[in-house]
Amino acid sequence: MAKRDCYDVLGVPRSASKDDIKKAYRKLALKYHPDKTKGDKNSEEKFKEASEAYHILSDEKRKANYDQFGHAAFEGAGGGSQGFGGFDTSSFSDIFEDFFSDFGGVSSSRRSSNRGNDLRYDVSIDLEEAYKGIQKNVKYTTYKACSSCSGSGAAKGSKPVRCDYCSGRGKVRTNQGFFTVQQTCPQCSGYGEMINDPCNKCSGNGKVQSNENVTVKIPKGVDDGTRIRVSGKGEAGSKGGSSGDLYLFISIDNHDIFKRAEENLYYELPISFTDAALGTSVEVPSIDGGKSKIKIPAGTQHGKQFRLRGKGMPVLRGSAFGDLYIRINTQVPTSLTKKQKEILEEFNEIESNKPDPVIKSFFEKAKKFWRNS
Repeated sequence: MAKRDCYDVLGVPRSASKDDIKKAYRKLALKYHPDKTKGDKNSEEKFKEASEAYHILSDEKRKANYDQFGHAAFEGAGGGSQGFGGFDTSSFSDIFEDFFSDFGGVSSSRRSSNRGNDLRYDVSIDLEEAYKGIQKNVKYTTYKACSSCSGSGAAKGSKPVRCDYCSGRGKVRTNQGFFTVQQTCPQCSGYGEMINDPCNKCSGNGKVQSNENVTVKIPKGVDDGTRIRVSGKGEAGSKGGSSGDLYLFISIDNHDIFKRAEENLYYELPISFTDAALGTSVEVPSIDGGKSKIKIPAGTQHGKQFRLRGKGMPVLRGSAFGDLYIRINTQVPTSLTKKQKEILEEFNEIESNKPDPVIKSFFEKAKKFWRNS
């Protein structure tokens, strides 16, 4: 099948400039690129056809041969007739950088390299503040865009000029055998431009040190290690690059009463062994500053746990709350008065006549173990 005219493929007249040819191809590449039209054979063929036409018309020598002889100028010469896979890919580099920049790819990587550094700031708060949420005033030192040169690095009245070494691309290519290696331009350090007359205030850096003050809302429910991003409050970018972000890393101070595990809270409630034996009611604290009354039944054992639903921490960025778990810690007196000893000895004598079934069962098992040993 005869190949279509290259100018017709790109939709440009024969008098079209190099820029017009490039724009026309870029438009078609964006429309028919395989990454956008996966599995569409017709689009893939159109992309290859447009790429071959651009390969020919983008080079002055190839274009002159084509204008004189048409496609016959390349038949059997390893040129356009081989299809997209046989081209020198360096002729497409600028186009693909433009193309992939629309999807956050190759070209955008150069701009993102000018982005400012992210900053970290550690914030300590107490458990009550984590429960309610709080606004914190954060003071930190960073680098901001120079006000004298608006971040360009060039003195007033002057502008950065395009780097001649890399033609403003920020990268240079060298051929090594069959391979083409792309590297950061050594002259402009990848910026694509040079400053001949640097700003006196920032010495051409485009940034100056600055003490910043920002108020940040810390939401209720944050926990140790929670990270809060404050967009654009990091270090200023270079040569017009965007600013980095400020990250607050939250740590929660230890509490005198409560211990936390995710959204739940825990503490031990000390009671006397007589209250554990006879039962009682007691008011206990909750993290919201209130009180809750719990009933401790007679015969409550050491380590028994009670749960108060919804009395824990709020779930971060949610409406639910965790629970509060209260563990009984029965306190055995270490010193007794004479009267207390007499009462306990009398109690012990009664117990020996009617032993506790759990204790009795254990020692019966122990006796059986000793006999069999």
